[in-house]
Amino acid sequence: MGGRLVFLLVATLLVSVSEELNSEGRYLLELKNGVQDEFNYLENWKSTDETPCGWTGVNCTSDYEPVVWSLDLDSMNLSGIFSPSIGGLINLKHLDLSHNEIKGNIPKEIGNCSLLTFLYLNENRFSSPIPEEIGNLSSLEEFEAYTNDLTGPLPRSIGNLQQLKIFRVGENAISGNIPAEICRCQSLQLLGLAKNQIRGEIPKEIGMLGNLTYLWIWENQLSGFIPKEIGNCSNLESLALYENGLKGYIPAEIGNLKFLKELYLYSNGLNGSIPREIGNLSLALVIDLSHNYLIGEIPTEFGKIKGLRVLQIFQNQLTGVIPNELSSLSNLTKLDLSINYLTGRIPYGFQYFTEMSNLRLFGNSLSGTIPQQLGRYSSLSVVDFTDNYLRGKIPPHICRHFKLILLNLGLNRLYGNIPPGIKNCKSLKRFNLNGNRLTGTLPSEVGNMVNLSFFRVDDNNLTGPIPPEIGNCTELQTLQFSGNHFTSKLPKEIGKLSQLMLLNVSSNLLSGQLPSEIAKCKMLERLDLSHNNFVDSLPNELGTLSQLEILKLSENKFSGTIPESLGISLSHLIELQMGGNEFSGEIPGELGYLSSLQVALNLSYNNLSGTIPLELGKLALLEVLLLNNNHLNGEIPTTFESLLSLVEFNFSYNNLTGPLPAMKLFKNMTSCSFTGNPFYKGNPFLQVPLPKSCSSAGWKPETLVDMETFKVSFLVAYTIILLSFVLVLYINPYWRRAWFYYIEISITSCYYCVVDNVC
Repeated sequence: MGGRLVFLLVATLLVSVSEELNSEGRYLLELKNGVQDEFNYLENWKSTDETPCGWTGVNCTSDYEPVVWSLDLDSMNLSGIFSPSIGGLINLKHLDLSHNEIKGNIPKEIGNCSLLTFLYLNENRFSSPIPEEIGNLSSLEEFEAYTNDLTGPLPRSIGNLQQLKIFRVGENAISGNIPAEICRCQSLQLLGLAKNQIRGEIPKEIGMLGNLTYLWIWENQLSGFIPKEIGNCSNLESLALYENGLKGYIPAEIGNLKFLKELYLYSNGLNGSIPREIGNLSLALVIDLSHNYLIGEIPTEFGKIKGLRVLQIFQNQLTGVIPNELSSLSNLTKLDLSINYLTGRIPYGFQYFTEMSNLRLFGNSLSGTIPQQLGRYSSLSVVDFTDNYLRGKIPPHICRHFKLILLNLGLNRLYGNIPPGIKNCKSLKRFNLNGNRLTGTLPSEVGNMVNLSFFRVDDNNLTGPIPPEIGNCTELQTLQFSGNHFTSKLPKEIGKLSQLMLLNVSSNLLSGQLPSEIAKCKMLERLDLSHNNFVDSLPNELGTLSQLEILKLSENKFSGTIPESLGISLSHLIELQMGGNEFSGEIPGELGYLSSLQVALNLSYNNLSGTIPLELGKLALLEVLLLNNNHLNGEIPTTFESLLSLVEFNFSYNNLTGPLPAMKLFKNMTSCSFTGNPFYKGNPFLQVPLPKSCSSAGWKPETLVDMETFKVSFLVAYTIILLSFVLVLYINPYWRRAWFYYIEISITSCYYCVVDNVC
């Protein structure tokens, strides 16, 4: 009986022992306890199991006594922390926690997993430095922890990882220098340190990594020179060092990288000439040296890289001509030589490119004609030759394949008509021909460019009416036709342009009434109709353009009263120019509600009568007020004492009476601002000899200073500023070219890369 009891007790103990979860399972449960499992991916991780070998993400060996060799929890939406219990899985070879929301430290206990070969922690929220214990993982081949919040320097123990092939920790906040010990990682093929805060120089020991294939250290804070030893990395295929603070020459030894396919050195401080040895990169597909301080000529040796697809050397200080040898690069799809000091002609052979899609040469001093067959053999999408000295006609085939998205030929000396091939270019989104010598009319076919968002033909010699078909271009946001000889009426179809933000038709010969349909352009921010022959009254609907910031109507023949609606809804208006017209009646007090008005309020040279509204004293931001040459009467309101921002005004040649408001500005201004009014003789501080230039004919609409002050201050200040400016730009020619380029960019819009995906 007693023996039977003993047997049952032993059997019970054996069953109990066999049902207890093994140690690896317990370590994994501790790891589970540290994370939040929102979608219950780890639901089957239970303490009642004997082993974790059947759990989600867990893989075990097939031995008699299986052990955990792989843990894959990729993309399980896990959050929380990474438990130090991971150090108990000493048989682990593969660990993947990528694409989760795990935060906190990488536990130093990871160093106990000495068999670990693949470690993926990328795209989480890990912070703090990478632990030195990572150097204990002597079998590690791949370590990826990019896109986290890691800080601190790279551990010097990384040099112990003799088997390491891939090391990617980009897009963190890692600082410090690149440890020279990395040269001991002789198996390293990919080193990815991009988008961190790494400082110092690239260690010359990098040249000892003979198996290195990819070196990505872009967007850091590197300084110093590119070490010539990098030329010893003979297997390198991709070298990306852009957006750092590197300086000095591009080493000639870079030509030793026979297998290099991608070279990105842009946005640094590199100087000197481009080494001719760059022509030895026979397998290169992309070379980008832009935004540096490179000088000298473009090496003809580029022509030897027959497979080259992208060549970008823009925004440097290169001189000389564009080598004809570039015409032999038949695989070239993108060429950007903009913002340099290049001279001479565009190579004749460029018109025979077959793969070219993006060709930018703007901001140079190129002359001669544009090759007339350009676009005939290639599907061009971007062409930008702005700001050169190019002459002749626009190539007729430039949009032959209807892929053209951006065409910028402004600020040249082109003449002739706009070719028919462009008029039917439905793919075109940005079209700029400003500042040329183009003639002829704007044909009705312009309405076929239905995807156009940016259209400039200002400062040319175009004639005839603006075609009503322009209303078909419903994607237009910017429309600038100023400085031409357009005639007839502004077409009412302009009201179809619901996306329009800027409309400038100033300095033309347009006439007739302003169409009320313009009020349908609800997105309009800038409207310039000045210097034309528009007549009759303004449509009341103009006051419904609530987004309007600048309204210029000066120098026309508008008549009637100023609509009260202008002062009610235009809350964003900062400049209102209405001088030089035939407006009559009283100034509406509602203009005083334009609380954002700052640059100017110009109502001069009209037939306005009545008193100056008290409400104008509410324009606290206003800097310039021009009411001269009207028929205003009464006193200048005392509310003007609140106009503390006012720096210039003119009330001359009206019928104003009474004392002046107690404003210091009034007392310090020239008497020309008041002359031609009855109160002039009644104010002692105005009893000074009247300047000869002070007459009713001497004041012009939109004049911001009196002529006597202008003559003195302009000659002195302008001379000093101009000489200083010229001296600075003469000393630094790079600033000179960059200055004029950025002026043009700020006028036409400041980006290419985000608009219409044409960067």
